[in-house]
Amino acid sequence: MPRIRLVVPHDGDALAELQQRNREYLAPWEPIRGEDYFSAAGQRADIGVVLARHARGKTVPFVILDDDGSVAGRLTLSGIVRGAFQSCSMGYWLSEDRTGRGLATEAVSSAVAHAFRDLGLHRVQAETLPANGASQRVLTRAGFERYGLARGYLKIAGRWQDHVMFQRLNEDA
Repeated sequence: MPRIRLVVPHDGDALAELQQRNREYLAPWEPIRGEDYFSAAGQRADIGVVLARHARGKTVPFVILDDDGSVAGRLTLSGIVRGAFQSCSMGYWLSEDRTGRGLATEAVSSAVAHAFRDLGLHRVQAETLPANGASQRVLTRAGFERYGLARGYLKIAGRWQDHVMFQRLNEDA
């Protein structure tokens, strides 16, 4: 069974339920969000935005699927740049009750395969907060290499925070 698939509007209900249930768990790793983001309507609106970006070739928004086919999280290839760069950034989250089973590693590996094989990209980068050891282990298991630290990189949990930088190169390109 595939571990990821393109997000669709009807995923809004499942994603809202996951966001509500995991709100506290995800808060240290996410930007501060308005209340409507956590509703089904807010999730459908977000899906509409990312699907419009997808239509322009700028983003590939996936849902992560559990073994039974249910939605377990999200993974997005974003900031796709063509030309000499041929690169994108990847971000993901997984419901707390589904961690520790290899789902995130499989999803990340599948997304990287899509980026290299289907999009023809040369590089996928991912960033984590220094304290996010679990995500760093996922990236390492998926073949990413750590290459630096970006100070004040993203505004997470209401403040600008440093991020550990990871990348994976398409050695077949």
